[in-house]
Amino acid sequence: MAKNIKKRSDDYAQWYLDVIKAAKLADNAPVRGCMVIRPEGYAIWEAVQRQMDRRFKETGHVNAYFPLLIPQSFLTKEAEHVEGFAMECAIVTHTRLEKGADGKLRPGGDPLEEPLIIRPTSETVFGHMYAQWVQSYRDLPLLINQWCNVMRWEMRPRLFLRTAEFLWQEGHTAHETEKEAHEETLRMLGVYADFAENVLAVPVYRGPKTDSEKFPGAVTTYCIEGLMQDGKALQMGTSHDLGQNFAKAFDIKYLSREQKQEFAHTTSWGTSTRMIGAMIMVHSDDEGLVLPPRVAPDVAAIVPIFKTPEEEAKVRTFVDQLVAAITGRADTNKISRHGIESYPFDPITEQRLVSDFRDARPGDKQYHWEQRGVPFRLEVGPRDVDQQSFILKGRIDGTKTPVKLAEVSNEWFRAKLDAAHAMLFDKARKLRDENTRPAASYDELKKIIKEQGGFVRCFFKPDRATEKRIKDETKATARCILMESQDKRGKCVYTGAEDGVEVLFAQAY
Repeated sequence: MAKNIKKRSDDYAQWYLDVIKAAKLADNAPVRGCMVIRPEGYAIWEAVQRQMDRRFKETGHVNAYFPLLIPQSFLTKEAEHVEGFAMECAIVTHTRLEKGADGKLRPGGDPLEEPLIIRPTSETVFGHMYAQWVQSYRDLPLLINQWCNVMRWEMRPRLFLRTAEFLWQEGHTAHETEKEAHEETLRMLGVYADFAENVLAVPVYRGPKTDSEKFPGAVTTYCIEGLMQDGKALQMGTSHDLGQNFAKAFDIKYLSREQKQEFAHTTSWGTSTRMIGAMIMVHSDDEGLVLPPRVAPDVAAIVPIFKTPEEEAKVRTFVDQLVAAITGRADTNKISRHGIESYPFDPITEQRLVSDFRDARPGDKQYHWEQRGVPFRLEVGPRDVDQQSFILKGRIDGTKTPVKLAEVSNEWFRAKLDAAHAMLFDKARKLRDENTRPAASYDELKKIIKEQGGFVRCFFKPDRATEKRIKDETKATARCILMESQDKRGKCVYTGAEDGVEVLFAQAY
């Protein structure tokens, strides 16, 4: 176990923070609840953005940017929406700061005619602009996404999982028909699930939320839910069918094919830096960060071992050959910084291969790259060069394998990365499946939540008052109605009613 990282079994919450600190992903900012994302952490977010953005554009969406500040009156136009976000909003009331008689800064200038809200989400400003952009059915659908930051005061902040300011993407679309909007909602839910499983290697359940858990102002909210190693659930993405609620609030009308004025049907959907928190909690171990290969900024670190300048020259020549074999390019451009040399591995994902020629002990270098979660480490010493081989160390399974240089190719290494992804996903799915338990009664549900944690799968008739009682008694919430069994009906664990739907309960972040 790493000395600078608490064991998961001793203090899971501290372990999580220790992993982030050891990998230099983020720090707490001077403002409570905010974070500074360090270059190592931001590189992961860039990988998330890059691959998610490609998926959005493949489904016809385009990017735009909308303002940070929103008129306060906008939030009051949709009743449920303001009720859901009013207590979380940060507000701007004055035009500038000024010095008081004591020399201290305070709000000054003229008070704003209307206070401005720092966006907690952007449905309202999108709605305002869509009302200007949409006149006819020919203007639909509008399929727009933005990458930005949002602000929601957070009472219990935790790096990446819950911060007052966080980075995310929010898609907002407008459609001609209810059917098209619903199809869009499910399409984007599928994009999120695909990304979680095929990029982050996090298995997810998907399905609609109960009414008490849905997005304020939505007709239906769909979500993806992952299970963390401590048995708590984490909502990793949401997709909302807003019906005509926001269209009516912001007067998004169009002239239909029948030459009638109709309200558009809208959707919104979003994921955030919380994805990184999920990735850390699902995959990392007591030694530090474990990165899924498809978002790892550095896919492999070569650790050269030498004592003399002659040995260094010998090893360096071999490393150049090894880099050429892995990248598939003999003329790979190299960037050197503080003794760490990096080479482009994939121009599409912008992932790198690195070699560590710093003046440090080999053990320190191994420790450095292990705590940063790099999928593979390649160890090369003079004796390895004599045998035209190296030692391949897998971060995920801890294996150490001698490999001949002649065996190495770009295809060979990509296959290793794919196998590592599959290994991570299978391990996480096994944990999730083993910790998803059925309950036939409320007593059974309470017992599982209290003694074992994880997901409880049961039939339940959604009801706001009942869900509140369950939350008060168990700290568990209805995470989603299972998509895979939406047509199933059974006896509600709480009321005994025969028309319960299959629901997942869990304590959650």
